[in-house]
Amino acid sequence: MMKRSIVVSLVLTGLAGLLACGGNQSAGWPSWRGPHQNGVSDETGLVQGWSLDGENLVWRQDFISRSTPVVMNGRVFVNGRVGTGIDRQAVVAAFDAGTGEPLWEKRFNLYLTTVPYNRVGWASLTGDPETGYVYAQGVNGSFFCFDGDGEVVWQRSFGEEFGRFQGYGGRTASALIDEDRVIVNMINGTWGNQGPPRHRMYALDKRTGDVVWMSTTGTMVADRNTQSNAVLAFIGGQRLVIGGAADGRVFALQSRTGKLVWEFRLSKRGINVSPVVDGDVVFIAHSEENVDEGTLGRVVAIDATGSGDVTETHELWRSDHRVGFPSPMVHDSRLYVVDNSGNLAALDTASGEEYWSLSIGTVGKGSPVWADGRIYVTETNGHVSIIEPGDRSAELLSQVQVQVPSGRYAEIYGSPAIAYGRLYFTSEEGVYCIGDKNASFSAGASSSPVLSGEAGGPGEAATLLVVPAEVVAKPGGSIQFEARAFDALGKSIGVVDVDWELQGLDGGFEGGLLSFSAESGFQAGTVVAKLSGEAAAGLEAQARVRVFSPLPWSENFDDLEEGGKRSFWIGAGRYQVQADGESNVLVKPVADRGLLRSNLLIGPASLADYTIQADVKLTQKGRRRSDGGLINSGYILDLMGIHQRVQLRSWTALLRVKEEVDFEIAMDAWYTTKLQVTIENGEAFVRGKVWSRDTDEPSDWTLTAVDPFPVERGAPGLQAYSPSDFYFDNVLVTGN
Repeated sequence: MMKRSIVVSLVLTGLAGLLACGGNQSAGWPSWRGPHQNGVSDETGLVQGWSLDGENLVWRQDFISRSTPVVMNGRVFVNGRVGTGIDRQAVVAAFDAGTGEPLWEKRFNLYLTTVPYNRVGWASLTGDPETGYVYAQGVNGSFFCFDGDGEVVWQRSFGEEFGRFQGYGGRTASALIDEDRVIVNMINGTWGNQGPPRHRMYALDKRTGDVVWMSTTGTMVADRNTQSNAVLAFIGGQRLVIGGAADGRVFALQSRTGKLVWEFRLSKRGINVSPVVDGDVVFIAHSEENVDEGTLGRVVAIDATGSGDVTETHELWRSDHRVGFPSPMVHDSRLYVVDNSGNLAALDTASGEEYWSLSIGTVGKGSPVWADGRIYVTETNGHVSIIEPGDRSAELLSQVQVQVPSGRYAEIYGSPAIAYGRLYFTSEEGVYCIGDKNASFSAGASSSPVLSGEAGGPGEAATLLVVPAEVVAKPGGSIQFEARAFDALGKSIGVVDVDWELQGLDGGFEGGLLSFSAESGFQAGTVVAKLSGEAAAGLEAQARVRVFSPLPWSENFDDLEEGGKRSFWIGAGRYQVQADGESNVLVKPVADRGLLRSNLLIGPASLADYTIQADVKLTQKGRRRSDGGLINSGYILDLMGIHQRVQLRSWTALLRVKEEVDFEIAMDAWYTTKLQVTIENGEAFVRGKVWSRDTDEPSDWTLTAVDPFPVERGAPGLQAYSPSDFYFDNVLVTGN
């Protein structure tokens, strides 16, 4: 229905806001929504049908995935899971796009996560044709930059570095490439003033992984687990990143600065649908409760030329379709959406009027793709459909159901990727290439998409960035910072001279080079840049810095006030310091809302070969007992009060590594716990020890686990599950 009578002038060719790419057969499918970011391919010569028996089935390879392939430079890159026991891991692999020949695969561990095995490989990969790099985000926040041959260029651990949340659902967004940046969104609570949980966007240097900018979108999150992938557009003279947030808002940020341009309040819960842009109009949807009435789900068209909160002023039309996960696809004045019940509908882009609807199954998760005059779309229960759309109806040309060997349908969550005249998709059962076997095959080098419309030089400085924007430094080390200026539209002015100052940091600073003495202790603060001159009065920016002293570390909390915390801790929001007689302790109290289990990370993700020790005390409230313990390099030592057991584990939802022994744990009594991880002959030896604090330390370890697929480094920390209070004291971290 129309919300208000606004005449919409859509630029159907997308000259003002859509992506243009250099060439048909060389475009490939570098990101999950294709070369134009709208689900549309320029490829021709695609087949109208195929079969599992071999008709138009060019090749198939064993692989388990739930995301969309990336097809680039003659290769198919996929994200998924592998293994059956202790070797269960996430995996990124590459196949020859023409023959299906396996080229390489890289496996990596998941840890400090509650995401189950069947949801691993959620986020689609992102390719960068300029560098040939492929970017992968794991469900636990592991982030990798691979080159085309599978070598790791750089990697980060968003969970340990930025406090990225990951819930049981596993929903994980894909990265976005723009110019020299790879842009990632996450729901996180990190350190300092960014401790409260929020939906944040991070722009990293795509070649080094350095943080370029961070931007907080919206307010308190409604969901800590969403998957709306942002898209790029050039609208109103600005290069924009547009996406859906965990608090139910749609946002637009300047791509080069992270500055918020506009926001639109759409849902009472997090948004999982990715937007699609046509000209100056953004289309997006959701299936949760609407903000303005007690109904579920909506598709909206938003005039994207506004600024500030545009909820009441820039909605063009709405329809009541419940579209919870698939991204819309736009082509030739039609918007195509797949609702939660597996119905594909065609809507008018100017009014939202529905032209037709066609059932493609029962569960809609995959996004539709347009190529060669037809729509290609998957459905969760293994269906792959080819549809010929008409004006007022559509014809189902082909529908094939992929099955696992037992005969059950193979789950499909990703979308088709179109490249080189062929269709590529992944499933729970394998990765497929569909096309004409007799047609010639050519895979030229892929080209990078470019945003059209930007012209002219920059104006006066309006935004300032300090790069890198977030760093961990070492005593005796140094960091080189630079200040970059941008005009009001986000156009780059370049590196500028500024006045520098330090806040909360004790170090030497000259010409943007921050140096720390070898004796530097724990520090957390900011590097501040201020642009001088009348035109730029008050223009400043900050970079956040943490410094960790060399081991050993000791912490008894006595110098902290009640309710206090260390500024460099990550995840401290659910922990607090309390008085316990004449000394202080750290307590994980019963949470007022949300999850009762959470981690507190007290060091950098780069730490390796160490031992962590702490005194702990469990309590009981009614029939409920707390449990908790220590974290070392992704491994957990847990005193389980309700089970009267001590457990060593990795990957909590899966227990990929698990050793446990019965242990009588008294409530309201102090115990000393110790967790050591060493790497010996390519294996991790994980050793845990527990004893009453009032007795001598035993010589033997309480339990030992051996991991042939080791997590070699990771942040030390504390973890607790608190249906009743859990206490810590006398934390000690030492090198082995």
